[in-house]
Amino acid sequence: MNESQSRVLRGEQFTWPQVPLRVYKNDGSPHRDITRRTLLGEGGGEEALDALVRYFEIQPGGYSTLERHQHPHAVVVLRGSGTVILDRQVTPVTAGDCVYVAPQCFHQFHADAGEVLGFLCVVSRERDRPVLPTEQELARLREEPAVARLLRV
Repeated sequence: MNESQSRVLRGEQFTWPQVPLRVYKNDGSPHRDITRRTLLGEGGGEEALDALVRYFEIQPGGYSTLERHQHPHAVVVLRGSGTVILDRQVTPVTAGDCVYVAPQCFHQFHADAGEVLGFLCVVSRERDRPVLPTEQELARLREEPAVARLLRV
């Protein structure tokens, strides 16, 4: 291992000044008040890392896109609280909670507790593109009343 590539990425109150703050997505998919930073795995010398470590932050009332992928996600909530939809299940999450998003599971994070929801999301560097739900899949998800109340598409 080349020790010269090892490093510490300094953070300050859920920001990393040397890492650009990015728009969550610009593909037209439904989302609101969410940003991301790729902390590790995107050309900062971590080429040996097979994953991307990203920090997402959702402002109060905001949400991520409802989508699914072939690849799994590992999510660790670092800040605030909110709710996650995992297919037909709605679960509150708060700082310290860990969420496993299985392959092909529709998921959507909501900052619906009146505070910022900030979380790390670790995914494989080699991954597929997100898939939005079809009308038929949305109808199936909306059969669950808790999902229907929270769902934003």
